[in-house]
Amino acid sequence: MTLNEAQLRELERQAIELPSWAFGNSGTRFKVFAQSGVPRDPFEKLSDAAQVHHLTGLAPSVALHIPWDLVDDFSALRTHAESLGVRLGTINSNTFQDDEYKLGSLAHSDASVRQRAIDHHFTCIDVMHETGSTDLKIWLADGTNYPGQDDMRARQDRLAESLAVIYERLGAEQRLVLEYKFFEPAFYHTDVPDWGTSYAHCVELGERAMVCLDTGHHAPGTNIEFIVTQLLRLGRLGAFDFNSRFYADDDLIVGAADPFQLFRILYEVVRGGGYEPDSGITFMLDQCHNIEQKIPGQIRSVLNVQEMTARAILVDRESLNTAQQAGDVLGAHQIMMDAFYTDVRPALATWRETRGLPGDPMAAYAESGYQKQIEDDRVGGSQAGWGA
Repeated sequence: MTLNEAQLRELERQAIELPSWAFGNSGTRFKVFAQSGVPRDPFEKLSDAAQVHHLTGLAPSVALHIPWDLVDDFSALRTHAESLGVRLGTINSNTFQDDEYKLGSLAHSDASVRQRAIDHHFTCIDVMHETGSTDLKIWLADGTNYPGQDDMRARQDRLAESLAVIYERLGAEQRLVLEYKFFEPAFYHTDVPDWGTSYAHCVELGERAMVCLDTGHHAPGTNIEFIVTQLLRLGRLGAFDFNSRFYADDDLIVGAADPFQLFRILYEVVRGGGYEPDSGITFMLDQCHNIEQKIPGQIRSVLNVQEMTARAILVDRESLNTAQQAGDVLGAHQIMMDAFYTDVRPALATWRETRGLPGDPMAAYAESGYQKQIEDDRVGGSQAGWGA
C-alpha cells in the first residue's frame, strides 16, 4: 500500500499552527529548565517558528498568547512574520496568572473581577484587529476545589453572561473559540470541563462561537475520536490542539504516547471533511518542550501529524464501507490496521523533495547551524518562558 498522487495532493491542504510559547523555557510544577538560545521576545519566537515552516512546509502560522506576547507595535510584528514567510494566527487569552483570578475570572462571584477578565479579552480583540487574526481562543482555569466552595449553577450563569459580552465585541469576521479541560488547576469541578459544556455555551452565543478540542484535556479512556466526529457532524469544531499525554495534560510531542490514537482521530478528521478548505478548523500544536530542544520538538510534532494524516488518507473507505455494511467486523478492522501499519515516511520524503523541501527535516535542522547561531547570538536579556 502506498500513497498515490491524488492522496498526496490531499496533504497539500494540511496546515499546522505553531504556539509561540513552545519556543520559550518551560518545565514541571517544580522547576522551569532554561536552555541556550531561547527567544527573548516575540520577534525571536517568530524567527524560530519560521524555521519549522521553512523545513517542513507545514506550519504557516503562529499563535500568540496575551500578555506573554505583548509588543509595542503589532503591525511591526505582523510585518516581521510575513518577512519570514509565516503569518500571525490565533490570539490566546490569559486569565489564570493574576492573583485576582485565584477564585475564577469570567465566572467569579465578584463583578469587578469578571470585568477585569472581560477587559482583558477586549484587549485581545484589539490585538486581533492589528494582527489580522480571526480567532480568539479562551481557556479558563475557573472552577472550585471543594464542595460548597461556590454555587456551580450561578457560576455557569455568570460565565454565560461574560462570554456574551466578549462575543458581542468581536468583529464580523472574528470567532470565539472556547476550550475545555476536565480538571486542573481546579480539582472538584471545572467550569468548562467537557465538550458538551463548551458546545452548549457556543450554541447560546451564536454561529461564530466554536469548540476547541485539546487531545490532553480528557479523562483516561475517553474516546476522543468520537468527540471529533460529533463536533464535525454538528459543525462546531473550530480548533484542534495537538499534544500527547500519558497521565493528564502532559503537553508532550503529539503521537508520543499513543500514535494509534492519533491515527484514529485523524481518520475521523479526514472522513468528516476537516481538511476541506471551508472547514474553518485551525489545527495547532499546544506543547511545551521541557527537556528536548524547542525547534526540533516542533519539527518532530508536525511530521508526526503529517505521517498519521497520510496513513488516515490511505484507509480504503469504499472497501471499509462495504465491510461495515456486510457486518464483517474483522475485515473492517483489518482495513484500518493495514493503513495504520503502512510506512509512509519514504513517500513523504519524496513528496517534500519534489517541493524543494528537505527529505529529512530533522537532519536538515541539525546540519543547518541555526541552533548554534541562536545560542551564540542570544546572550543577555531575559529568556521567554511561562508567563513571559
